[in-house]
Amino acid sequence: MDFNELMQEKGYIYLEKIIEPKENSLRLLINRRTFNIDLPMVQLEFESYISYSVIDECFSYSIDNSEISKGELFRLYTKSRYLDFIKIATNEREDLCPSENYIHYQFPCLNHTIDVISCEEPKVTVVTG
Repeated sequence: MDFNELMQEKGYIYLEKIIEPKENSLRLLINRRTFNIDLPMVQLEFESYISYSVIDECFSYSIDNSEISKGELFRLYTKSRYLDFIKIATNEREDLCPSENYIHYQFPCLNHTIDVISCEEPKVTVVTG
């Protein structure tokens, strides 16, 4: 399974765990079983990231019309306020990842909204058992 397949999913997701398994990497464990018992959890692993944010879902903002995204539960933004903020607030490192290669991923879970800016797609692992 890859991220493009996840972007096709509909329904609800729940963040079970977020950890940094090693310096500057990020792992999310997302439960898709909350409302659909047939779907196993998925683990998303970012080998590196530029920034990530966790917001209590009660305080999450709704998408504004100037933002451009694909996906419903697993979103990929090509234009967003968060992406604009990170491009302004960080020191661009051309040698690591030029700002035009920044990718904004969003996971609007029932309990939190997670935003991740990275230069690479996360590795998706289906967690069974």
